[in-house]
Amino acid sequence: MDRMRGLACYSLSAAVFALDRITKRIIEARVSVLDTHTVIPGFFDIVHARNRGAAFSMFADSNSPWRPFFLIGLSLAALVLVAGILRNASRLDRPTAIGLSLILGGALGNVFDRIVSGAVTDFLDFYIGDLHWPAFNIADSAIVIGSGLLLVSLLRPKQQTAGA
Repeated sequence: MDRMRGLACYSLSAAVFALDRITKRIIEARVSVLDTHTVIPGFFDIVHARNRGAAFSMFADSNSPWRPFFLIGLSLAALVLVAGILRNASRLDRPTAIGLSLILGGALGNVFDRIVSGAVTDFLDFYIGDLHWPAFNIADSAIVIGSGLLLVSLLRPKQQTAGA
């Protein structure tokens, strides 16, 4: 049973990675860079943006030759840490295991982009009037949802064990 839970966690991570790669390939093949396709007027567009920075384009304007090594190095360290924690998935509660699995799959998707092309493809663009959220992708969504599950797990009261 313990092995099955670990396998399920890594399978979820692989599914997130695959979905992220498929959607990015579709965007890269069919949408020109900085092109916009309106899906819901005034709220949601499909775009093709290239993010050379971290989350929300932090460090994107940096000209430091160390920027890619820094971003890839941090990402790889996080991947190793999360994958290591998931080796003991049977000891984790369900929201934590799922959250870490989503984070692992999303981080794999984005670090793959950074290593292969030096930038992450973003394409989901939400806005209301002049209020514009930075474009993001499936990997980013998985990371945010996974982080939310971890937060829920941390804030949820833990059950007391007998004799404690």
